[in-house]
Amino acid sequence: MKIKFTFWKLVFLALMAAGFYGTVVRFAQGLGRSTNLNDQFPWGLWIGFDVLCGVMLAAGGFTLTAAVHIFNIKRLQPIVRPTILTAFLGYVLVCVALMYDLGRPYRIWHPLVMRNPHSVMFEVAYCVMLYTTVLSLEFSPIVLERFNLQKPLKIIRAALIPLVILGVILSTLHQSSLGTLYLIMPEKLHPLWYSPLLPVFFFISAIAVGLAMTIFESSLSAKYFGRQLELPILQELGRVLVVVLCVYGILRYEDLLHRGVLKLVLRPGYEMYLFWLEMSLSLIFPLLLLSQKKIRTTAQGLYLAAVLVVLGFITNRLNVSITGLESAAGMHYVPKWTEVAVTGAIIAAGFALFGLAVKYLPIFPAEESHPLAQLEVIGATPVLGHAGD
Repeated sequence: MKIKFTFWKLVFLALMAAGFYGTVVRFAQGLGRSTNLNDQFPWGLWIGFDVLCGVMLAAGGFTLTAAVHIFNIKRLQPIVRPTILTAFLGYVLVCVALMYDLGRPYRIWHPLVMRNPHSVMFEVAYCVMLYTTVLSLEFSPIVLERFNLQKPLKIIRAALIPLVILGVILSTLHQSSLGTLYLIMPEKLHPLWYSPLLPVFFFISAIAVGLAMTIFESSLSAKYFGRQLELPILQELGRVLVVVLCVYGILRYEDLLHRGVLKLVLRPGYEMYLFWLEMSLSLIFPLLLLSQKKIRTTAQGLYLAAVLVVLGFITNRLNVSITGLESAAGMHYVPKWTEVAVTGAIIAAGFALFGLAVKYLPIFPAEESHPLAQLEVIGATPVLGHAGD
């Protein structure tokens, strides 16, 4: 069989090769040789991006399943399966990333038997393990349908509502608890990001990113898998996204004001510039776009706003986990190229697995397929090319 190599497949292979080399260095020579981390700065890219951002980017799973199965908003049903797939892959890859960052990854099972209920990190670890299990069960009907396993499918469907409720509870707990991790360092985290409301900010921003990621992956799926874009559904998500962003923005402003640090947003410096980059990408530009009906009702406008929101809150998580701690640590952390290579390989693997799942599993109803020529161009850049390449 002749294999056709496209540009994006070559990029994928390059990323995976670099990631494989980084993996060999990490597990053969340790964290010291494979990262720029040290005792002053022990958490870097693999926690700030691979874990904090990975968990956040998978938040669409609990928001959409709750909307459809708990609040009975059935018109959102067509996008639930790809959203669950995104969330499931996101959490699996977060677990993979943790294996790189943990000094002794073979002890990752210890929280299961060595419980410390007073530790926020213990709560996060337990919730992530449990929610990954819940997501695997929510995803399992897709696999069971593919192989026509009716008996276990009937059992899973009977337990679906309790599973969704449990998933929402677990997601609420650990999305907010990731922010709680940073409450113990008021003297170390920069005042622009330290706040008693960090758990609230992390949870609300996760909802916003969940909505934005649903718009993002729906748009790319429509373009590169020959799907019909569910534009009315995405328009509704866009309207909800405006409300969530407004709530988040008002709370951030009130928090800065009442803590007396609002003046820092105009004090020139490294932190100020990255703060305004975060605000511009996550709030200012998306709200300007989504407040205009002629933009909010188009595929291109929704896609652009969603990308900005995703990039903005990724910047927020990196600001909290890296930028805001550099001053107290007395150093600037720059990831080693092997750290970046491993992260790039994990992202590439996520896109590849999504494409394979769409190709071989009933992620989308077959009758909704449409030729690519009939789709509205959304101006996105392909990642791995068409699934059939």
